[in-house]
Formats: sequence, C-alpha cells, structure tokens
Amino acid sequence: MATASQRDQLIAEDPAAFSARLAKLSDSELEFLCYDWEFWARLDQLVPDRCPCHRGDWATWLILAGRGFGKTRVGAETVRLWIRQGYDRVNFIAATADDLRDTMVEGESGILSVCSKDERPRYRVSKRRLEWPNGAISLLFTAEEPERLRGKQSEKLWADEPASWRYDQDAWDMAQFGLRLGDNPQTVATTTPKPTKMIKAILADPTTHVTRGTTYDNKANLAPGFYTKIITKYEGTRLGRQELLAEVLDDNPGALWKLADIDGPRVAKAPPLARIVVAIDPSATSDEDSDECGIVVVGMDGRDIPHGYVLEDATDIYSPDEWAKMAVILYHKWGADRIIGEANNGGDMIESVIRHQDANVSYKKVTATRAKAIRAEPAAALYEQHRVHHVGQFALLESELTQWNPKIDKRSPNRLDADVWALTELFEGTDGWAQYVKNEAKSLASEGAIERVTESRIFVDGRNRDICECGSTFWVIIAGIEKCMKCTLPRPL
Repeated sequence: MATASQRDQLIAEDPAAFSARLAKLSDSELEFLCYDWEFWARLDQLVPDRCPCHRGDWATWLILAGRGFGKTRVGAETVRLWIRQGYDRVNFIAATADDLRDTMVEGESGILSVCSKDERPRYRVSKRRLEWPNGAISLLFTAEEPERLRGKQSEKLWADEPASWRYDQDAWDMAQFGLRLGDNPQTVATTTPKPTKMIKAILADPTTHVTRGTTYDNKANLAPGFYTKIITKYEGTRLGRQELLAEVLDDNPGALWKLADIDGPRVAKAPPLARIVVAIDPSATSDEDSDECGIVVVGMDGRDIPHGYVLEDATDIYSPDEWAKMAVILYHKWGADRIIGEANNGGDMIESVIRHQDANVSYKKVTATRAKAIRAEPAAALYEQHRVHHVGQFALLESELTQWNPKIDKRSPNRLDADVWALTELFEGTDGWAQYVKNEAKSLASEGAIERVTESRIFVDGRNRDICECGSTFWVIIAGIEKCMKCTLPRPL
C-alpha cells in the first residue's frame, strides 16, 4: 500500500484514477486500509525513526502543536505501532482521570478507536490498564497522583498534555525513572504549548525531537464550524498564537502577572490554613458558546504577614444548577468558611441556586464597584511579592493571568476574576493588604502622579468610620482634591 507521500502524489497526478483503484479493493482490503496509519498520516505525524526526513536517535518525541492538529491521534498510533513492534510495557499518563478515559482511551482519536478489532486492547477500568491481544500491558496513570508512578516500569510511554499537568515535574520525573526496560526507552509527549518550566526543559534537552504544527495543518479534517467559531475568534490574538499556532509565548508585556512570580513561590502542598473561600464568577447559560463559570478555591495561612494558596480551579461551562452544585461540593471538600459570588453577573440568583443545593453554607455577595484592572492590581501585587502560592500547576488559570492585558482586553477571563475575588475576600482589610495600598500611594506620590497621601480621620472611639463606597479607607490628593485611592471617588465631607 502507498505511504502518505505516495498517496498525495497519486491524488495530485490523477484523482479519478486514484478513486478507481480504491473502488477495486475488496472489503477486507478496505478495512485494512482504514487502519493503515502510514497511508492516512501526514509526514509530520509519523514516528521520526520511520520518517525519511528525521533521525531516530531520540528519547522524547515532543509534539508541540495547536488544537486540532491531530496530536491525540499521533499519540495513539505511536502506541499502536510500538505494540505491534513487540514492546509489552507501554504506559499512559494524562492530566486527569477524565482526560485519560475520555481522550486517550475512549476518545474519537483514542486508542480504542484507532485499533482494528483484532488488535484492540481490553480496557480494564478497575485495574487502570489496557490488556492487548498479544499479551502486552499498558498501565494508566494521571499526573494528579505522581506517587502512583513510583516503581512502575515501562519500555515506552505516551504522555498527553504535560503542559497542563498539575504536578508536572514530579509526574514527569517519576515516569522517566520508570522508563528503564527494553532496548530503546522512549516517550511520545503530545501537548498544546504553554511556557512552563518543564516544557522549556524538555525543549532544551538534546535527546528531544520536536515536531511543531498548527491547527491549519489539519484543516481538511476539521469541522467547518470550528473555523467560524474558534479560528475567527482567536486568529491574530496572543491566545491564538499559543492555541492555534503552537507558539511557546513569553509573558505578555502588558499583563499584570508574570510567570516567574507564579513559578517562584509554587508549592506541592499547602500548610495549615486559617481561612478558605470558594469564589464564583458565574455564567448565566451553559451552551457551547457561553462563557465558562470561574470557580477557584483559595486559602490563607495564619502568618503575621499572611500568604495565600490557590488550591483548586474547577472552572468550566456549567448550567447555574451545575456550578452551584460544584461550588457546594468544593465548599465541603476543602472545609471552606465561605462561598463568594460576583453579583454583577447574576445578582441574587447566585445565592438562590446555591441555597437550593445547600441552605446551610456560608455565602457572601460581592459587587464590583471598581474597574477590573483596578481590582486586579492588588491581587497581582501579592503575586509579585511571592505571597500567593499555587499548590501544583493550574495551566489554564496561569495562562489567563499571564496573558490578560487590561489595556487591550476589554473582558477579563473568568478564572482570573474568580482568583481575584478570592484573594480580595481573604486579604482586603488585613495589614498586608493595607500595607500594599499605602506603599502604592507613596510610590505614586514620589512619581508625581498624586500630590500626597492623606490621613484617615480617626474618631474618639478609635475606629475609622471614614470609608469609601468601594470599601477603601485610603485617601490621596489628586489635583487638589481628596479622592479614594482605589476607585478615585471624592472623599465625603
């Protein structure tokens, strides 16, 4: 049978003759052709040591490609090839259990779909493994549980979306330590690029063979609607450069967050926490075109200068009942002391649907009285001070934080909003937050942006009752007028 390059040449030379040849094939020959990956694949989708334009001396084949490139199909077909070559320990690693089942195993381009009946493995869900007809075994792991990889040996490995793994380096290291069987241990890693430390390290490794590809490379096999809804929406944007063109982007110069300020204080485990909140940035609908509902869990420790800990990002497209249920589940899972929700998008409906799930949870409605950039700046400053720690990696949240430019992007992403609301709830009013605002005011005064910082009026009982509508108690003089440091409203007389 023809290879991919020969197929393209035959089609280009005489499409009618090519179709006539296919029409003469028997049913068994057509079935064989259906599962002949070398016939259907593009050259950049073939294993490097089986493609004449690449060398074969690699330990990791990193497929860094945009959405819709066919990465999952390449991973599954590579596993299938290795099994046929006689390797009997080819393991899988996904970001989550859902990704493992729904993408790598049972997905449209997963291993069960690409194998013919005679070679299709048996999926043993309870044992977390695939059992192949020739006796080979594939163990199935998630990067959420790196310790499960300890001591598990393999000859070959398929790692899917490692740029999105929560405990990426730990899971990668444990998997590589176990990759010690056979004559040529190798990993195929299929991922949309994100500028994580681990991805950059894999790229820099001389034993890595890199295949780069874009969404456009697979245009012929993508639904037309994908182009009108996704390509048109993101084409020409920074997010499009990452998700469509597969570029590993550095920080957005205009973003409030820097990746170094997220990577630096990252931890694998949170200490005992004094407070935990579940923050919701709700969506009103749940169809495929609706916004995601931001749901982020954040805690704060009991230090004299407190630090925050991002514990979970459960953002997704939900109906109101679904996101309310998820918020309540997380409230109990983490032992949170409050659920907070932005009332600007949903109003009293948020509390109503949450109470429908659990009438006894502690809930607080928060209202945006300041522009999103102004609300986000103190939260970003906490990151800059290395006082916010991500417990593991949250690739999608971190991508939103480091790519959102408030001067250009009119709308802020939902994960980012939920994270900011959580940190605002935990830190606003604490000495740490107050000190940040004071320092910012002093810095602005030294730069000439404001004239000076004014003192709060203290009443005889010792409490400061001079509070702005936005909740701030910090005042500055701008053009001779006393104004709120946060929202710039004039100070009450």
